[in-house]
Amino acid sequence: MRVLYLLNVSNSSQLSADSGYTFADLLAPALTDAGAEVTVASPVPVGDPRVHFAPTTSPVTKYRARFDPGVNALVTLMRERQPEVVVANQIEAAPAIRAALLEAGVDALIAGYCHYLPFSFTDTGALELDPAMDDRGLGRSVLLAFAAGLAACDRVLVHSSTAASWTTAAAARTGVDLGDKLHIVPAPRDVRLVRAPDGILPPQGRATGLYNHRLYAHYGTARFTQLARRLIADAPVRLTVMDLFGTRSPERVRLDPSPERHLEELAATDGVTIASDRGDRIRYRNLLADAHFGIAPFRPGCPWSMSVIDCQAMGLPVIGPRTGWLAEHIDNELLFDTDEQAVKIAERLATESEFYLLHAKRAFASTADLTPAAVAARYLEAVR
Repeated sequence: MRVLYLLNVSNSSQLSADSGYTFADLLAPALTDAGAEVTVASPVPVGDPRVHFAPTTSPVTKYRARFDPGVNALVTLMRERQPEVVVANQIEAAPAIRAALLEAGVDALIAGYCHYLPFSFTDTGALELDPAMDDRGLGRSVLLAFAAGLAACDRVLVHSSTAASWTTAAAARTGVDLGDKLHIVPAPRDVRLVRAPDGILPPQGRATGLYNHRLYAHYGTARFTQLARRLIADAPVRLTVMDLFGTRSPERVRLDPSPERHLEELAATDGVTIASDRGDRIRYRNLLADAHFGIAPFRPGCPWSMSVIDCQAMGLPVIGPRTGWLAEHIDNELLFDTDEQAVKIAERLATESEFYLLHAKRAFASTADLTPAAVAARYLEAVR
């Protein structure tokens, strides 16, 4: 099977912060091991030399990635590579991909991977647009472009049951019938970030919590900052916050300056240490190993989080708000609705060894089925 994997890399200067690239870097070699001939079309190649590389230009902004897929370049790519399966990691590009295949005279299946959902649903079933995609009111247009992409796909792959439910509901509201297109294929865990919990030692009365998510406002960073102050004040906890971006380009800062603002506020908070892996996966593993538990993001539309999986694969319990995929995936004893509940959970993790070790084992076990080989098998089954 010839697979053409179209990858939009939004952070080519900070690849360690780009979960889509990490996903492809893990999955493409596993697909190759399973017998597929894989070409990744991307601004940067994946690390395995067995995976073919077709260089592309990274979109200047997140909106160009959705509204300017570059049909001319797609037609050339389809003619050169003659794929049997095209993976569209930018769902909104699927209609252009279909048009390019028609123009190139190539008959290929289009598999759209919903790596990111530009919407979410409240507990009462109300659809909410993601504010990250709603600058100057563009959110509705992004939603409609996403729905058009779903209609153009032969297969639609999502990370989780939560994502499947939301995607199905959004499709129905925009007149798209997914039929039997939809498949749940979770993301693989990073083989470099796996640590069996057998040798993990519990905290000795004081714990370090790790928050390793993007500091955008739409990730709920202000809500996390509020919780961080409560944890430090009321629990035997200190926090490490990852600076995932470093120095961003002026264009990205102009579009959304919230990460810099939140980073400055957190850096000035007593009990918070700002850390960076500087793009080094070994350094990142060491930072995870030095922590005792992770904290999930407060992003309402969270259909999946690679950072949560990273922590759990290292045997770190993750505490999180009872919302979205987090409520589906994280152990119920580690979910909270209020700061008071979060403080009590963190205090138990810091002071009750039996409770901590139990959840370290459960965290690790929750990623057991996420090996690249297992995920690649599910991926290929979905696109056949």
